Amino acid sequence: MKARILLRQLELPYERVTVDLFKGETRTAEHFGRNPDGRVPVLELDSGETIAESAAILLHLGEGTPYLPADGLARTRVHQWLFFEQSRIEAELAYARFLRLSGRHEQIPEVYENRLKRGRDALVALDRGLSDGRDFAAGDEYTVADVALYAYVHCAGDAGADPREHAHIPSWLDHVEAQPGFVNDLEPLPDHASARPV
Repeated sequence: MKARILLRQLELPYERVTVDLFKGETRTAEHFGRNPDGRVPVLELDSGETIAESAAILLHLGEGTPYLPADGLARTRVHQWLFFEQSRIEAELAYARFLRLSGRHEQIPEVYENRLKRGRDALVALDRGLSDGRDFAAGDEYTVADVALYAYVHCAGDAGADPREHAHIPSWLDHVEAQPGFVNDLEPLPDHASARPV
């Protein structure tokens, strides 16, 4: 979702290829050739080179655009929030969301509760970071940091942590969604991802 948001905003043509991680399609030799870690997303460039990890993809696509400051402290702030998104939002909140939506929270409730608690703490930290009145995470301008954070923050309620219960996150979400070319195309978890009997 993160890469698709930015690709659309940059008006860059792309072909989407779905790889089903729940059917083992990310564990093939072909996919390991794209990303040695076997995860998605992976961006394949016209040259055939590939870039794995959503933050790296956003940084690559954002280079030389208004979505990534050229240098200095402003650029460092973008990196700061990208690292936060990967280590706190995706690792904790997004994982709690996956556990809950797939029914795995019933199998490992202690893991789910831990990730949910830590994910809620991450939302508190984001809200605190937005408390100085700025419209966007890294400052006054919309950047790839906002794209990255939005992806799992806007749907944190699926995990059991409503982002709109915070003082500053709701207006930040509204500012992100109001950006030209922004489309939220989050897709539901496929039925076959569920741990529950179908």
